[in-house]
Formats: sequence, structure tokens, C-alpha cells
Amino acid sequence: MRQIVSQTRRCVEDYRMIRAGDRVAVGVSGGKDSVVTLCALAKLREFYPQPFTVEAITLDLSGGRMDFSPLERLCRELEVPFHLIPTHIFEVIFDYRHEKNPCSLCAKMRRGALHSAMLERGLSKIALGHHRDDAVETFLMSLIYEGRINCFQPVTYLDRTGVTQIRPLLYCTEGQIRSAVARNGLPVVKNLCPADGSTKRQEVKELVAELSGRYPDLKEYVFSAMQRLPLPEWGVLPRKRPGRRAGPEGGAESR
Repeated sequence: MRQIVSQTRRCVEDYRMIRAGDRVAVGVSGGKDSVVTLCALAKLREFYPQPFTVEAITLDLSGGRMDFSPLERLCRELEVPFHLIPTHIFEVIFDYRHEKNPCSLCAKMRRGALHSAMLERGLSKIALGHHRDDAVETFLMSLIYEGRINCFQPVTYLDRTGVTQIRPLLYCTEGQIRSAVARNGLPVVKNLCPADGSTKRQEVKELVAELSGRYPDLKEYVFSAMQRLPLPEWGVLPRKRPGRRAGPEGGAESR
């Protein structure tokens, strides 16, 4: 976990993700990525030079079919407030609408429910659990399926809600995260989504794994390319000089 915390700090500083006094929500789905994001930020909170607090928000998409008590116990151990938000998203998508391609609608509904829960609690910044592999896969998905060069950003400001999304695990690999969960005995809540593992993202993940067998540095090269043009929002910001006032939050995009 020490290496992950170190990489998280470097990512936070490179993109100026956190400022003094921030209340950072972590969207904790129960998957390995969001759980490690929560742990990394809770640890970083202890020594980061710009003081901030951390709170966990978990959406229950299943209408009460999932047990999130392990996440609640983890939050108590980390001294992080835990907010469990009941929803009927699973029921709407699969029982009422019978969606054949549910991912887009689910993402939209989850985002809306998450942002509403944040704003009700006076929170405006949320950390999401995307890592380096996610970024590479998203970049390639956009290229292969949409014919454009695009990816989510390290920092995204959503002007409709006033919410800022940050992705502090972008310098960490999925392998590192998986190892951290195993070594530290972190709780993972199984995803009940019927579409899990049968998505376009899974196809690209398998393609990247196959190509990486022949080109071991593929992910590193793609990620490095994303930090240069033509994705200017990914450019690492210059470090602040000592004693100077922090500039505007970097990598932001209005939507």
C-alpha cells in the first residue's frame, strides 16, 4: 500500500487535485479499485501538506440485495464517514426496462444519484477509482469503436452540478491494486450486475492483454502518449514555486 499511496500523492500533486480544506468524497462501489482509492486517500490525509478530509459514499444499486457491512467496518477503521444511499437503479434497468445494453443508462443514473447525494451533504469533490489500465482501455475503446482520440480526464469540473471529479489512482496499475487488496485483506463486495464481464470494455481489456504479451511496454507507451498532445488536459502541470499562491485547478473541463 505504501507504493500506491506514494503514486497517489504524485498524481494528486501533478494535477493539483486537492486543495487545503477540501472535503473529498470517494465513490465506493465495493470493487477493488474504489476500496483502494478510499484507503489511499485516507492514508494520504494523515500527512499531506494541504489538510483535507475524506468521506465514503456507496450507492446500493440492487435495492437491498447486497451486503455493504464490510465497507462500513472498513470506514470505521479508517475513521471515514460512511454514507449508504439506497437506489432502485438495478430494478429500473433490468426488471422494468429490460435493457439489452444497460451500461450507458446505468452510468448516467449512478452519476445523477451520486452527485445528488454529494450535494445534499455539502460535498463538491469526488474521487473515482480509475487506474492506469482503465485510462489506456478507455483511450483505445474510443479509438476502436468511435474513431476518435478521447479519454476521461484526471480532473473534470461539471458546471451543471458544480461537482469536480478527480482520479488519484491514475499512476497505479490494476495489478498493483489487486495485490494491495490481497496483501491488506481489504473487503470487496461482489458485483451483481448481469452485464459484468461481457462488455465492450472487457473485449478491449482482453485485446490489450493479448498485445501486451508481444509488446510488454504497450500500456506504458500509450499512457505516456496520453500525457502529451492531442490530449492537452492530460498534460502534467508545472510544479508550484514555494511561497506562491496556488493557481486554478488544472485539467478542468466544463460540461
